Amino acid sequence: MSITYKSTRGGEQNVPASLAILKGLAQDGGLFVPDTIPAFDKSLKEYAAMDYKQLAYEIMKLYFTDFTKEELENCINRAYDTKFDTEEIAPLVEADGAYYLELFHGATIAFKDMALSILPHLMTTSAKKNGTKNEIVILTATSGDTGKAALAGFADVEGTRIVVFYPKNGVSPVQERQMVTQKGENTCVIGIHGNFDDAQTGVKNIFADKELAAYLEEKGFQFSSANSINIGRLIPQVVYYVYAYATLLKEGKIAENDTINVVVPTGNFGNILAAFYAKNMGLPIGKLICASNENKVLYDFFQDGCYDKNREFILTSSPSMDILISSNLERLIYWLAGNDAASNQAYMEQLKSAGKYEITPEMKDKLKDFVGGFASETETATKIKDLYDKTGYVIDTHTGVAAAAFGKYLENTKDTTPTVIASTASPFKFARSVMNAIDTKYDAMSDFELIDELSKVGNVSIPNAIEEIRNAPVRHKTVCEKEDMVAEIKKFLQV
Repeated sequence: MSITYKSTRGGEQNVPASLAILKGLAQDGGLFVPDTIPAFDKSLKEYAAMDYKQLAYEIMKLYFTDFTKEELENCINRAYDTKFDTEEIAPLVEADGAYYLELFHGATIAFKDMALSILPHLMTTSAKKNGTKNEIVILTATSGDTGKAALAGFADVEGTRIVVFYPKNGVSPVQERQMVTQKGENTCVIGIHGNFDDAQTGVKNIFADKELAAYLEEKGFQFSSANSINIGRLIPQVVYYVYAYATLLKEGKIAENDTINVVVPTGNFGNILAAFYAKNMGLPIGKLICASNENKVLYDFFQDGCYDKNREFILTSSPSMDILISSNLERLIYWLAGNDAASNQAYMEQLKSAGKYEITPEMKDKLKDFVGGFASETETATKIKDLYDKTGYVIDTHTGVAAAAFGKYLENTKDTTPTVIASTASPFKFARSVMNAIDTKYDAMSDFELIDELSKVGNVSIPNAIEEIRNAPVRHKTVCEKEDMVAEIKKFLQV
């Protein structure tokens, strides 16, 4: 069955997967969604017999129907190779009554690697398929992890350049160092004075600037995105939820067609949306538990159906979730509205003009599979310590938010369904917060001393991604006002 893509705002229809990947964002500012969510064409038992690469092909072929088998397998084989430090790609670890899906074994030790390892290959293949002559300029806003994963993926990829904007004081020291030491002649990293939402809004406005697009077209460039607004980034994330289920099935932890719950620490809503897609394909997921940190705009939305970004922006120890405008929620709103682009457009206009919108009771009824959860900074730190004291297993702050929110869910519901928690980053990426949670005595240490200590305490070796940046020179030093983002892009492209 051929799947095409359409904009959530109605401006584009019947767009093949390769063109949707190439564009990133629809011309009307909407996000591309599949015209239908495909059903599995194999049994869960068959999936359980596959390794990660085989499973990735089976899931992605259902969405990327204009790619040949050879094209798609080539992208997958180049993505999921030795840059991952475990054979399984996404190991599942049982600790204290939950299964932690470790999504941080790629080149930049965060879950973004799972999709951003393959996106450059999907993108360059798509460019060839569509006869693109322009150089593709990847434009991305990051709250910490996407930026580095995208930079690592696109560094020195022929026919591409990449510009990453991040909030200058809104990422962890390790996250910043990973970005500003990035090699590659085609890479550009810029800090902005502002928060992640300022960076993301700036990038969206640049995508919507038709005059700028025409000017760059003249100069031989075209923009695309590596954020989870790009469908080529979202679909590869569906794979690991199916893989988690298949692993539980293979290991005899569940029987075929048993239900599992999934807990996802959430900021931009892409990762949990991928789980929602997996559920709609036929994966037996019961509850989708959406875990927020103190920026709990999504928690409040699931409580009362009102999305309201008019609130204080809080910098937390889980910076990748410090987001008040969850871009991917638009895809869910479109679905809740019965795939009505006009209705979705109206909500997005309200968000832009008033900073909030409220869905109808009928739409809210369709959210019964979602559970909003949140954890404060104290609850997150307590969970990290408790889990370590009980099991010796060390988790990062984002996973800590998810684990703490899950603990509250269990208290409230007594639900005994086997549960997978998406473990989205290595604890080494947030060593200070993690070690302080375990014991405040570590606070006097430097960042890299903490990393060495964490290795001893957790009995895990330091990932290569950390060793690489320990003494790496800083290559990217630009910091700008949010109003100057376009000027900096032009400077980098020398136009």
